[in-house]
Amino acid sequence: MAGSMKAVKLRIKSVQSTMQITKAMQLVAASKLRKAKERADQSKPYLETMLATLTDIANGNTDFQSRFTNAGENDRWLYIVIAGDRGLAGGYNSNLFKFVEAEIKDKNNVIVLPVGKKAVEFMKHRNIDILTEEYAEVAKISISDCFQIAKLICGSYGGGGFGHVFLCYTNFVSMLSQVPTSTSLLPLSDLSTENKESDGKPKELILYEPDSETVFDAIVPEYLAGILYTSINISYASELAARRTAMEAATDNAEEMIETLSLYYNRARQASITQEITEIVAGAES
Repeated sequence: MAGSMKAVKLRIKSVQSTMQITKAMQLVAASKLRKAKERADQSKPYLETMLATLTDIANGNTDFQSRFTNAGENDRWLYIVIAGDRGLAGGYNSNLFKFVEAEIKDKNNVIVLPVGKKAVEFMKHRNIDILTEEYAEVAKISISDCFQIAKLICGSYGGGGFGHVFLCYTNFVSMLSQVPTSTSLLPLSDLSTENKESDGKPKELILYEPDSETVFDAIVPEYLAGILYTSINISYASELAARRTAMEAATDNAEEMIETLSLYYNRARQASITQEITEIVAGAES
């Protein structure tokens, strides 16, 4: 009985230590989540301005053409996959990877640009071609890195590079819901609004120097960098929310386990005391 009580006491201390860790991780994730959401919200006006400018250029010139609005000449697909650097975030990484596998299973010529250590590990395990591992840590990616990625994509798009570029990340819906999603980066085929209903007002003609195509092609990398930076912040916020939820559940489970073990320990201790009293009484009577 004494040995059993000692083992239960050690188990209680072990669970308490684990609960302290999960509680600390829950608080850290909650504190970082607000800043990540703020960064994502602050970058949205930049995206809206860039998208409005590209749309105006595409619709304000009747003879407008750009290599970024047409599909590439080859069937090679580039997928930018944004995952986490660590685990302990519930189904954050596994749900994203299941989504990516479903996206690429029907495509033969696929290459991936992984962002995040878990993304690199997954692609290597599945023997999927990797464009570069230079951006393998999400925590270290800055806005300048996003501009470098965007320039790399735009420089290789079309010709002998790749004909389609997709971005896969986890969208932050709420504290309890994070949904994997994908969006097409290139070609920019949804900018034209020529076939939509007009408000009847004449269009303003804008002259671009040296020409509209050059200006458009110069803005596209800036726009893609904004999408990448915003998506990384949204993914990071989703990871923190998932980790907070998972650590909160782990903390609650640890508390329940401690209560159960404490009850068992108290019962065992009471039974031991009762047995000792019984032995003392029996010895006194004899």
